[in-house]
Amino acid sequence: MTPRLRQASATAVLAIGIVFTSGVARATAPPVGPLPRGQVTDVATRAGSLIAIALPPATRAGFVWRLARPVDPALAVQVSEGTVGRSAVVVFRTKGMGHTSIAFGLTRGERPTAIQAVTYRLTVTGR
Repeated sequence: MTPRLRQASATAVLAIGIVFTSGVARATAPPVGPLPRGQVTDVATRAGSLIAIALPPATRAGFVWRLARPVDPALAVQVSEGTVGRSAVVVFRTKGMGHTSIAFGLTRGERPTAIQAVTYRLTVTGR
């Protein structure tokens, strides 16, 4: 194995390790506790659609939006997230038909106490 190939292999192994480690770190965050009353939005779409949820900007330093409850993976799965301007945007792909809620809580880092909540009641119909 040439030195260049050995370095490329080591870099690939390191990158894979970082990806798996970061996934484990997120999985160990404590769940978000009870949610305060907040905005509730009804969304209806067809299976196979993408829905983008733009969360309000966090008004305090150190606070982040976190998915507060599991989403039924038979109905919707998260495919992307990012920042647009000052808003966090989370994108889901709808899968099967039915109803589910997508709830987010605004917490200080990974603490369980939410100071603000946003919920989307999702109805997915046939294709």
